[in-house]
Amino acid sequence: MPADLTGTYLILDDGRPAIRFSRTYDHPVDRVWRFVTEADELAHWFPSRAEIELRAGGTITFGGDPDMEDSTGRVIAVDPPRHLSFEWGGDELHFDLEPLDAKRTRFTLTNVLIAADTAARNGAGWEVCLAALDAKARGERFEGPHAGMNAPWKEFYDAYLAAKIPSGAPVPG
Repeated sequence: MPADLTGTYLILDDGRPAIRFSRTYDHPVDRVWRFVTEADELAHWFPSRAEIELRAGGTITFGGDPDMEDSTGRVIAVDPPRHLSFEWGGDELHFDLEPLDAKRTRFTLTNVLIAADTAARNGAGWEVCLAALDAKARGERFEGPHAGMNAPWKEFYDAYLAAKIPSGAPVPG
């Protein structure tokens, strides 16, 4: 059975390719903000350890991802607790949080891609990462991107290929 995909491939107004994911969490916006900005929270779901200097122009240090070398990025914009965007590996990540009420938040992740052919690969990776974030938000444990070869990445990748999402970039492993 093919994996259920939650990412949407799109071309932004400026012509850049992107893949976007949206979730609703039963947490207030301040709590979801911590999921995306605090290193100890990111460690549960983000593929790399990320230490963020939370200001425009600030540095982000990434490490511990077996598929990428340790690196740094730059914070593009920050508007607590609603928006964070930064550079990572040539891409941009945009996190937008919208309070739906006092206890629920819409979370949107937009991965602006350096090249369209990375869409299927990155989409599959974010599916695994966001499944881990979904579990974290429910108070459950899920290895997600840290499950190594046991992560269901390949199922998602195959589903993105079947959906004709641009592909062709090198894949991990």
